[in-house]
Amino acid sequence: MSKLIAIMNVIAWSGFWAFGYLALTTDPAHERRMMIAGGLAVLGAFVGIWAYLRLVRISERTGYSKPAERVLPEHKELGQE
Repeated sequence: MSKLIAIMNVIAWSGFWAFGYLALTTDPAHERRMMIAGGLAVLGAFVGIWAYLRLVRISERTGYSKPAERVLPEHKELGQE
């Protein structure tokens, strides 16, 4: 499953860069093309971020990478300002 998410991550970021470039370099007279390319770029960015965060979670769970150092709510100092 993680390989599938990794492939999806690469494809999503490739789509983000490709369609983002098309959206930025399209002639302003072709507004519809620009909006479609921009929408696909945004979609690629959202899927890429989601896939990346999912891969980080999987790698922490499987022990491939060191888990992030997070402070649990019960360990926070309440009087600190």
